[in-house]
Amino acid sequence: MIRLSTQERTALFIDGANLYAATRSLSFDIDYRRLLEFFGAKTNLLRAYYYSALLETEDYSPLKPLTDWLAYNGYSLVTKPAKEFTDAMGRRRIKGNMDIELAIDMLELAPHMDHAILFSGDSDFRRLAEAVQRKGVRVSVVSTIKTSPPMIADELRRQADQFIELADIAVEFTRKPTESRPRSPNRDDDFA
Repeated sequence: MIRLSTQERTALFIDGANLYAATRSLSFDIDYRRLLEFFGAKTNLLRAYYYSALLETEDYSPLKPLTDWLAYNGYSLVTKPAKEFTDAMGRRRIKGNMDIELAIDMLELAPHMDHAILFSGDSDFRRLAEAVQRKGVRVSVVSTIKTSPPMIADELRRQADQFIELADIAVEFTRKPTESRPRSPNRDDDFA
């Protein structure tokens, strides 16, 4: 059972890359408007942060329509340039870790919120959850154990006050199969 309260000042912290990997593993797409509506109806939602590293060397990024839409429709978008490199095997790799940005925002907002909802399974966030809990903030983690391997680190799941299985709440904000992907980031109805 999910414990959410309209009395709690709540903020969402979405690790974009981690959530994308989890939803891909579970075979669904998120409707970000419905996600905001779901948590907005069940909590006193102060802010919804979305974190993503963007590759700036390309003329067009496939993330651009999503990040533009999020920025115009109620999300606080936090981005930074991703780093491109070639690994020892000669393969092109992209690195763009947003952990520090997310941690700073959660710690800064801690005195003003009662509940932090973290969309990530990254074990690096265990100490962040612990630090925020010491400030009196309840921490829920949204990820999944229904994939192989699980997308959430066991130590983060144990540290959280509440683990929310993504697959169990996905019906609340899954993009319907008949809905097409967005084309224009300037139209509000593209992500609905």
